[in-house]
Amino acid sequence: MKEKTFLKRLKKVENSALSKVGLSAFLKELEEKEIEIHSIMILRGDKVVYESWAPPYGPDIPHVMFSVSKSFTSTAIGLAIDEGLLSLDTRLIDIFPEYKSEEPDENLEKLNIYHLLTMTAGKDESLMADRTKDRWIRNFMQSKWLSEPGTSFKYINDNIYMLSAALERVAGVDMSQYLTPRLYEPLGYGRVPYWETDPGGTPAGGWGLYATTEEMAKLALCYKQGGIFEGQRVIPEEWAQEAGKKHVETNRLDKDSSVGYGLCFWRNSLENSYRMDGMFSQFAFIFEDYDAVIAITASEILEQKFRDCVWNHFPAAFTENNEDKALDWDDIQLKALPDLPAKERSGYEKVINGRVALTGRKRLLEAINFPLSMLPVAIVYMSADKAGNIDEISFDFLDDECLIGWTEGEEKNTVRCGMDGKPRLSKIRLAGMDFTAACTAAWQDEKTLSFWMRPVESICQRRIDFVFKGFDVEMFFGSYPTTRKMMMALSSSVDEYINNALALRAMQGLMSNAHKILEPTLKGRLYKKDALPKK
Repeated sequence: MKEKTFLKRLKKVENSALSKVGLSAFLKELEEKEIEIHSIMILRGDKVVYESWAPPYGPDIPHVMFSVSKSFTSTAIGLAIDEGLLSLDTRLIDIFPEYKSEEPDENLEKLNIYHLLTMTAGKDESLMADRTKDRWIRNFMQSKWLSEPGTSFKYINDNIYMLSAALERVAGVDMSQYLTPRLYEPLGYGRVPYWETDPGGTPAGGWGLYATTEEMAKLALCYKQGGIFEGQRVIPEEWAQEAGKKHVETNRLDKDSSVGYGLCFWRNSLENSYRMDGMFSQFAFIFEDYDAVIAITASEILEQKFRDCVWNHFPAAFTENNEDKALDWDDIQLKALPDLPAKERSGYEKVINGRVALTGRKRLLEAINFPLSMLPVAIVYMSADKAGNIDEISFDFLDDECLIGWTEGEEKNTVRCGMDGKPRLSKIRLAGMDFTAACTAAWQDEKTLSFWMRPVESICQRRIDFVFKGFDVEMFFGSYPTTRKMMMALSSSVDEYINNALALRAMQGLMSNAHKILEPTLKGRLYKKDALPKK
């Protein structure tokens, strides 16, 4: 892998390409509307004119991209077409002939790469599909049809997974391997970004990529420049020109998702602009008329709410007067995200120090493949490995920290928690993925210990209250953003996947109350480490 390189930075004293007033007003509006932003990077021309991260997020820490992943997959398909491995007209059944049936399926005979890219495949998707099983391709090929390919837009994640699987079949290597010499190295990533996979190791394609803000910005910049990066052709010219254009009508409810979809890129309501777009407001906006890119990572599930804030200040901030002497670039920075403040320590620490809580298992959650995990549901709901079944929770108290350890299946982790109001960083591994956990802890009263853990590569914070009664403990689980908020937002769009009115009402009702099921109270009993009962 070639050495990492960095985008050019414009010196602050020369920064007339961005209004301090407009930028400051934008960040203030996000704060007023309680929108959690993790990072922002703004480019004019080929230079970074502003960048900031909200601690504990930082420039070198990858961030989950959700559906921004689709734009990376699209790029891989464009490269494969340029190399003659595929064409837009290549039929999926010709790549996977083992799924031909004795009775010809007219729709399957028509389904091609272009239909997958533009979300016009016509296939249905089960939101409850068991992704722990290595049958993602079969599930897609055998799923029911909603419409004839090419006739209507339906945003289905598995369309893009099938592009990943198709590329792997024709190229002989998985998409991460394929993109390394063709995209990651020319863009100077200096590493191969982690990508969640199916159980067989095929990258998910439509989701699951973890990239830094600068890596996302580099790809957007390359598209803005017609596929050129630092004077080198990286993305085929025709693909770079076509991917962000409108190819199909979308007719969705919010204004920025109703103006058309390209080849895994969305058109914006702002004229002559398009974007990469991921759940919880991961964005890379490309402003064709202003020679600009804005890359953002965040944790706001109401994406149009976030995009409206962008349009309230951009592109105006690219052209406004920048003469406010009262503002300094160093003062216009993202604030650190909240953590548990320091509180008086409890004498109960002496009782539980060095002890381990053994817990019971939640069989219902296992049955629906959502075992209770230290990772919030938003992180693992699309993953093949959902971790879970927390047990053997240990507590060790130090001067200004406590150590909390636990097991989930075969994975054992221990994190350092700041009890002085300052988060501590620890490396953990859960759901087959590596995370950097920023953790704090504080006593809310004599027998209630609160624990906050933010896996910094993702968008959620796990929050747990441990309530001790003698050597018994009850654990009350929550997250930020809350699981209820996430499920309520998802339930508002579930009508895109379910056509039956009765089934739709049932699913919306289930999702609005899912947090009660997915985050139950967990009970345990404390034992000395050297006196654990046999299981």
